[in-house]
Amino acid sequence: MLQTQTSWPQLASDAAFWQTLSTDILPAYANTCRWFAGKARAQTGFSIEAITQLPTADGLAYLLIIGAHYTEGESEQYLLPLAFISANSSVLTDIPDKGRITTAQLGSESGVLVDAIYDADFRSALFLGIAQNRVIEQAEGQIACFRGRGLADSDEIMPSRVLPVDSSNSAMVFGTPMHETYFLKLYRKLFEQTNPEVEMVAFLTEEGGFEHIPAFCGSVVWQQNHAVITLGMVQRMVPNDKDSWNQTGDYLNDFLYAVPNRLFAIKEDVFDKVELLGKRTGQMHCGLYRPHTKDPAFAPEPFTDDYRAFLIRRFADLLDRRYALLVDNYAKLDPQAQRLAWVFMEAKEMIDAFVEEFRTRPIHSLRIRIHGDYHLGQVLATEKDFVIIDFEGEPESTIADRKIKHSPLKDVAGMIRSYHYAVSAKLFNASETEGIDPDHLQRVSDRWFYLIRDTYLDAYLNEFGSPHPLFKDNNEINFLLLVYLLEKAVYELGYEISYRPAWVKIPLKGIIDVIREIEKIRISDRGHDSDLPMLQTGLLSGK
Repeated sequence: MLQTQTSWPQLASDAAFWQTLSTDILPAYANTCRWFAGKARAQTGFSIEAITQLPTADGLAYLLIIGAHYTEGESEQYLLPLAFISANSSVLTDIPDKGRITTAQLGSESGVLVDAIYDADFRSALFLGIAQNRVIEQAEGQIACFRGRGLADSDEIMPSRVLPVDSSNSAMVFGTPMHETYFLKLYRKLFEQTNPEVEMVAFLTEEGGFEHIPAFCGSVVWQQNHAVITLGMVQRMVPNDKDSWNQTGDYLNDFLYAVPNRLFAIKEDVFDKVELLGKRTGQMHCGLYRPHTKDPAFAPEPFTDDYRAFLIRRFADLLDRRYALLVDNYAKLDPQAQRLAWVFMEAKEMIDAFVEEFRTRPIHSLRIRIHGDYHLGQVLATEKDFVIIDFEGEPESTIADRKIKHSPLKDVAGMIRSYHYAVSAKLFNASETEGIDPDHLQRVSDRWFYLIRDTYLDAYLNEFGSPHPLFKDNNEINFLLLVYLLEKAVYELGYEISYRPAWVKIPLKGIIDVIREIEKIRISDRGHDSDLPMLQTGLLSGK
C-alpha cells in the first residue's frame, strides 16, 4: 500500500509519493499491461517524467507520462492516466483487476489507485474537453483539446465504456448501448511528435474529402516548449461485420472446397468486392494528393536523391539480415521452401543491379503521405462498402520515418501482398488440401492471386486517369510497384523465418515473382546479354 499525508488534489507536489510509485509499484504493474512494449527488454527502472492534471466532474485525474529505462537502447515514454477511487465508493466494483494499480492511503482517505480509463468521470472529462476545444494550463505546458469536423454539435456529455480488447493502445466508446457513436483511442506509447494517425485522419476528413474512414472528431495533445505529444484521438464509430482479411477468407472457402475436385471457382461478387477496394484505395490516395495544400507535411514531393538513398539503405540492411537468417535456418525449411530460398539467394546479383537502377533511373512520378501499413486487416467491411482504419504507419518504424512520403504504390504493394498471403495461407494450411502435391497447389494459388491482383490494380489505377502527376506512365508504375513489392516481401520473410517457418514459402514466392518481372525488364532493355546472370528457375523443379 502507498501511504502519504498528502490528499489526492494536492498530490502533484508530493515528490516522495511519485518516487515511491515509480520505484515500488510501476515495474510490476507495467509489465502486466498489454500496452507496455518493453517486457522483453532488460529494464533498469521507471520514472515519472511529467504530471499533468485533468479536472473532472467530481475532482481531478492525473495524466502521468512515465519513462521506461533499459540496460541497452533508448528509453521509452508511456501515458498512464491515474484516478483515485475511495474504498467506500460503489464505483470500485466496476474496476477490473487489470485496472487496479495499488491500494493507497492519501491523507485521511483510503482507496485504490486505478488506470483512469476505467473511471467514467475521467472518460467524460476527456470527451467534454475535446468537444469544447478546451486548453488546460499546467505547471509545465498545457493540455490542448481540439474539436474535429466529425463531432456533432449536440454531442458533449454521453455514456461511455472501455472496449474489452487488450492492445498497444486503449479504446473507449461513447454513446448509448443501442447507438455507440464515437471511438476514442488513447495512445499509450508516446513520441515527441504529432502522431501520424491524427495528422492523416484529420487531413483526409477536413481537406482530402475522403469519406471512407472513421471521420476525425478531435484530438488531445500535451504541449510543452516546442514539443507536441499526441495523447488521444476521437473518431466516428463505424458499424462493420468484419475486417477484409476475414471477409476474403470467407470468399476463399468456396475456392478451397473446389480445389480437391480440380475445379476453379470464383464468384462474381468476389471480383466486385476486390474492384471496390481498389477504387476506395485510389480515392484515398487522391484525397492525400493535394498539390495546392498549405500544409507542407502533405505537399507532394519528387523522388529526390535523399529519398532514394534512404530507401536503398533500408532495403540493403533488410536484405543482409534476411540472407543471414535464411542461411542459418535453411535446414528447417520444407523442400519447396528450400528451392525457393536457393533461387532467391542465387539472384542476389540481379537484385543488387535492380537496386542500383532505382538509384539512377529517371523517375518523374511524385511522392505523398500514405497509409504506410496497408493490408486487408486495415479495412473494415460494412454491409455494402469498406472503411479504412489505423493510419499509424509501420509499427517498427520511427515516427519520423512513418511520415516520410512515398509513392502511393507502396500501399498498393502492401495490399497485393496481403491478397497473396490470404490465398496461400488458406490453401497450404487446410485439411481439405492435405495430400495434394505442393507444386500443384502453388499453381492453383497463383491463378487465383493473379486474377485478384490484376482486378484490384486495374480498379485502383482507373481512379486516377492517365496521365496523372502521381504516375508518369505505365513503365514507371510497373517499375515502382516492383520496388515496393520486393521490399515488402523481403520484410515479411524475417517474421516468417523467426516465428512461422511453415509459412516461409509465401514471402519467398512473392520475392521470386518480383525477380521474374525484373528479369523481363532487363531482357527488354538489353536483350539476352550473356554477361547478365539469369534467374535460376531450373532450381524450382522438385525433380
